[in-house]
Amino acid sequence: MLGMDYCTHKILRNGIICNEYVLNIIVFIQYDGIRVSIWGGAKVESKVFNNVTDIVRDDLRQTITKGSKISIAAACFSMYAYKELKEQLETVDEFRFIFTEPTFTTEKADRQKREFYIPRMNRENSLYGTEFELKLRNELTQKSIAKECADWIRRKATFKSNITGNHMNPFLSIADKENKLAYTPMKGFTTVDIGCEKGNNLYNIVTRLSAPASEAESHLDTFEELWHNKTDLQTVTDTVIETIANAYNENSPELIYFMALYHIFNEFLDDISEDELPNEATGFKESRIWSMLYDFQKDAVLAIINKLERYNGCILADSVGLGKTFTALAVIKYYENRNKSVLVLCPKKLADNWNTYKDNYVNNPIASDRLNYDVLFHTDLSRSHGFSNGLDLNRLNWGNYDLVVIDESHNFRNGAAFQEAENRYETLMRKIIKAGVKTKVLMLSATPVNNNFTDLKNQLALAYEGDTSLINEKLGTKRDIDEIFRSAQKNFNIWSKLEPEERTTNKLLSMLNFDFFELLDSVTIARSRKHIEKYYDTAKIGKFPERKKPISVRTELTNGPVDINYNKIYSQLSSLNLSVYTPTNYIFESKRDKYAELIADKGGNLTQRGREEGIRQLMAINLLKRLESSVNSFRLTLLRMEELIDSTINTINQFERDGHSELSVDDATEDWDIEDANTDNLTVGTKVKISLADMDYKSWRGELKADAQILKELIQKLEKITPEYDSKLQKLLQLIGNKVENPINGTNKKVIVFSAFADTAEYLYEHVSSFMKDKYGIDTAVITGTIDGKTTIKGLTGTLNNILTCFSPVSKDRELLMPDSKNDIDVLIATDCISEGQNLQDCDYLINYDIHWNPVRIIQRFGRIDRIGSRNKYIQLVNFWPDLSLDEYINLKSRVEARMKASIMASTGDDNLISPEEKGDLEYRKQQLKRLQEEAVDIEDMSTGVSIMDLGLNEFRLDLLEYVKEHGDIGKNPKGMHAVVPSTDELPQGVIFVLRNVNSSVNIDNQNRIHPFYMVYIDMYGEIICNYLAPKKLLDTVRNLCRGKDKPIRELYQPFNEETDDGRNMSAVSALLSETIKSIVSDKDESEVNSLFAEGGTTALRTPVKGLNDFELICFLVVKDR
Repeated sequence: MLGMDYCTHKILRNGIICNEYVLNIIVFIQYDGIRVSIWGGAKVESKVFNNVTDIVRDDLRQTITKGSKISIAAACFSMYAYKELKEQLETVDEFRFIFTEPTFTTEKADRQKREFYIPRMNRENSLYGTEFELKLRNELTQKSIAKECADWIRRKATFKSNITGNHMNPFLSIADKENKLAYTPMKGFTTVDIGCEKGNNLYNIVTRLSAPASEAESHLDTFEELWHNKTDLQTVTDTVIETIANAYNENSPELIYFMALYHIFNEFLDDISEDELPNEATGFKESRIWSMLYDFQKDAVLAIINKLERYNGCILADSVGLGKTFTALAVIKYYENRNKSVLVLCPKKLADNWNTYKDNYVNNPIASDRLNYDVLFHTDLSRSHGFSNGLDLNRLNWGNYDLVVIDESHNFRNGAAFQEAENRYETLMRKIIKAGVKTKVLMLSATPVNNNFTDLKNQLALAYEGDTSLINEKLGTKRDIDEIFRSAQKNFNIWSKLEPEERTTNKLLSMLNFDFFELLDSVTIARSRKHIEKYYDTAKIGKFPERKKPISVRTELTNGPVDINYNKIYSQLSSLNLSVYTPTNYIFESKRDKYAELIADKGGNLTQRGREEGIRQLMAINLLKRLESSVNSFRLTLLRMEELIDSTINTINQFERDGHSELSVDDATEDWDIEDANTDNLTVGTKVKISLADMDYKSWRGELKADAQILKELIQKLEKITPEYDSKLQKLLQLIGNKVENPINGTNKKVIVFSAFADTAEYLYEHVSSFMKDKYGIDTAVITGTIDGKTTIKGLTGTLNNILTCFSPVSKDRELLMPDSKNDIDVLIATDCISEGQNLQDCDYLINYDIHWNPVRIIQRFGRIDRIGSRNKYIQLVNFWPDLSLDEYINLKSRVEARMKASIMASTGDDNLISPEEKGDLEYRKQQLKRLQEEAVDIEDMSTGVSIMDLGLNEFRLDLLEYVKEHGDIGKNPKGMHAVVPSTDELPQGVIFVLRNVNSSVNIDNQNRIHPFYMVYIDMYGEIICNYLAPKKLLDTVRNLCRGKDKPIRELYQPFNEETDDGRNMSAVSALLSETIKSIVSDKDESEVNSLFAEGGTTALRTPVKGLNDFELICFLVVKDR
């Protein structure tokens, strides 16, 4: 056979590696697989290997003999190829290897993905070889192979790398005393290239040339010439050994944790912009506030800054008692160091806290940071003039703040029941967010996800100025934010109608779309008390106190000589019209135009009629709340209401006598619960004047007299309930006395009593203070927010700070603020003016004298003493309940609201009674309150739906970022590494595998948030502890097991190594890996069947996952008993 062939010779010209192509005329004579060529007149003996029936490896096992000298130029080296030829390679005299492309060189290279082989593959991730190497790695024997390979390299091998980037032809040559052989092409020294497996090439043909052929000689001569060229080659043997050693070294658990993060979140490192990361050059990490933070708070600060820079907003929704204020102060310090202007918007009751941290006070622990933010109140958004907290609102440039921190941001809700005017939320959006400079928004909130996602959506809207287009592109989700929330709410509504046994959190998570989780992860940070206890080292931060089972107290209204109880009072209250609050309902139809313009000017666009109906409904509900609070508070409210009605009737009577009188309509809002939401627009405006001549005053007077008679009868009965016959008050005195006589922590006598109303708090102070002073010599104080505080300590000014400092001297730094004071207040009576933002953890006993209708408020109250780092081992919650069943109690509110709305319907034509959402909310509150009777719970635990506590992944990305900054790129480490960690009571023996699906680059399973990566926790018996559908939980678990453990745990490694014969026998772990893969395929099949019925289409029938060969092992964690 006559043929032509181009052969390539590697030559050196002026020190540069070049290619020379030579045309040769060849005569082929082939017999029995041996090809003899006439090469330019010289005879060349060669053999062709198709690596199907003729395998290169088998030939190498014959041609590599004792004393051989092997020279290879190839792109990559694999220790698995060494394993296949281990016996032969042990006999060689010398093994020389040149990487044909720059590999393991000292020049700084761009970060790139690295494959299994040692060293890395090129950036294009060569397709051949990976599948079979994957199978070998999944056998989990790489530790023993790597150890043997590294030892062999130290004794026999030398590695060099081409550093020029110029092309080199790949080959393998073997030289001994008798023969010189060349195998070409030998693109890599891997199991695929030597024919052990097909790989991804259509064919893999290798030719062996034998000397004295000039071609074989040429390969050897070229290699020799290159090997000694110090300009073009760099020795990398030590680096190769060091890298391979990573595969058999005993690894620290922390390294495995960050290896998992590196592979799962590698693209995050590539995509992240330096502009979106905290700039440490600002020095904020050298600040006093940073040094005072716990690790979990520092994690939050870094994550918040990242979210503010990327998305312009962030909600911090950590649980009560986890120090959101200090976390926010560190964020403020960061931005002030960048010369940014900061505004804190907070409830007025928290102003002292925020002012303390920016002013030059002796009790300011971060005074050296010299913070300079402005502090204003939520209510200031409804004002346009006057001074607030030292600022002139008339001249204030609201639009010039770079960062706004909104404390208790859940109080900003868009939309109110009786509102047509601009509320605080809309004012905030208009005056601060949209106006002036680009404003970032940090919201500090109670858990913003309960049984409705609207509040969360409205809070997030502050970050993107209410314009969804500003955030949709940044989120990178498939759907826009409005559609994501609509879909999530729809699925939640479906889930909430399931039978109780089906209505599980996991079921809900499987129904919610992937985009919803991505959205929450992008813009929220939420950690629960349980999360901190489980995933952080509480030895550094102290533990939470242990909650004792709540004490539920039910007392009758009175044990005195009067025939009255709760139900009789409720019955009489239901007969009230409360028409004194709705005078405009009685304006003659013919006279309405006369008042239309006047009324419209009061309170902006909100009509006077709408305001009146709102006031009437709130007053009806308020009566019930005050009855529940105390007999005294209820009686005082009835007296004020009676006085208003009598005054109105007298005005009407006067008009009848002299024919001239003008009615002045007051707001009558002094009795509202200060925590009632959406009341801003009901209190805006001045008095409205109405001429009685324009009213049907006779009908109105008739209804007023009917109400007055009911009130008079009630007041007469209530006046007979004196303090000694007030069953509830007497029970309170008994409880406090018992606590003082029998402390639950050492000698701690402190008790805090909460009430929603100042009237009740002052009534309690009057009787509790004298009782405690006379019987126990103990001092008492009261704080209501509406009057100056009072205390039985003589000479102590009753300011908020003074009283709280004497009540909780350790947490409030009394030694700094009042160094000469030894005064102790042991009983504190307070309203909800201190239910948020105060650290009173010196106290261990909290009494709710009345149950707030919002259960979250109860938990927030308890959060004053249930705080991380408390010195108390135990804390006790006591709840007073009305003397009626919970169903009666909950339905009470619905009955009152139904009656009020029925009258609204009659007067306004509005046929909306209680909406289905409100009915659902009442049922939700009922479930919450029922739980509160039995246990002290966290806010996030009150949710019957989804909590965002278990969804965020951003903290792991930032974990990785910090690690890479300090330790450099860890992608050079081989996959398949492992560490051994100790089991715990909650985390039994087993293995946590981190795998990657190799067949698809798209998200083939919308339920797996970290696709194509899969994490599974399996016990030693093959039972799945946690499947791949809960990556957040698994990442938290790995973090908990590994973080801070930066050294291998020898006492665990030693028995594991003995059990596995130092990595040679990994059959037990390998069997668990097989079971893990089966579980993924099984769970995936089930989720894909479910997806047939899900919104957004199915994930079934796409790229199939068959089994072990579809996955590569990234790393694994062995959980072992000590």
